[in-house]
Amino acid sequence: MTNNSIIHVDTLETTSSQNIEEPVMIDLSQHYGLIQFSGEDASTFLQNQLTCDMREISEHQASYGSYCTPKGRVLVSFLLFQYNNNYILQLPINLCEPLQKRLSLYKLRAKVTIENVSHEYACIGLAGSHLSQALNRLFASVPILDQPLRFVDLNDHAFLCLANNRIQLISPSTNAIAIWKYLHQQAQLVDIAYWNRLTIQAGIPVVLLETQEKFLPQMINLDAIGALSFKKGCYPGQEIVARTQYLGKLKRRMYLCHINTTNTVNPGDLLYCADSTDQSCGSVVNAVASQSHDGYDALAVIQQSSVEAGEIHWGSLLGPVVQIKTLPYPLP
Repeated sequence: MTNNSIIHVDTLETTSSQNIEEPVMIDLSQHYGLIQFSGEDASTFLQNQLTCDMREISEHQASYGSYCTPKGRVLVSFLLFQYNNNYILQLPINLCEPLQKRLSLYKLRAKVTIENVSHEYACIGLAGSHLSQALNRLFASVPILDQPLRFVDLNDHAFLCLANNRIQLISPSTNAIAIWKYLHQQAQLVDIAYWNRLTIQAGIPVVLLETQEKFLPQMINLDAIGALSFKKGCYPGQEIVARTQYLGKLKRRMYLCHINTTNTVNPGDLLYCADSTDQSCGSVVNAVASQSHDGYDALAVIQQSSVEAGEIHWGSLLGPVVQIKTLPYPLP
């Protein structure tokens, strides 16, 4: 491994892959890092720090989750899975070191070791309508991956199902190059924009450096994707998160959107609506150029009353219209 990415023997260029049926692959290790928690108190420690319920996570079941400030604002969102008897958080690579340092401050006497193990594993993203057929041709044993967030450890590698047509393969770095070349027999390379587009279309938010501390967990629909539990004990920000939930004071929600513009849409960009005059009514969480090159697909947190009132605009009241699309899951 070099620079936390898989060393490619070939020099094939990535493709935007207009054919969504054929399998595609991407080296996610360039963009996402891994923090590992080990030791007999690891589960208890994380239960006291994260918004997800550790009791629902097992060697076969992963979860989305987040870590908040004492004011209930999300610092990071992540995927959490159990691998080799340890717990691993997967999050944007540039947020790994700050999170590791912050959580280490709260370790106190807990018997838990917190390590950045990004260099020890490779994460390969795989997608496509014919993905299962391709995997069956490559591997002698492939588990049934039809349940979201199902995790299956096959010793020299593991599968994490994100959707019926999208999975991650996790492998120790010692096996990474061989597995990468093996997979490349059946899948074409794509860039991170392709993967980000699938993540946005699935309604899964990724909190980035630009959007840290901007949202409560419910604002980015973490309660709708199993990343926020109201049945567990305290964690940083839990009192504010719970008060917002039970007093019904949530005024903003995350929506799937399309913005028809040739300008670049970035996380953190502000949105406006006539009913809010010159005040912002929301902001972009994640955005990526659309497959059809007619603008940007995005996830955005918007004031619910503004969505009901009428047109939302990007950048200013005179900016491009934000088209609200249907999320793939219901909101609570």
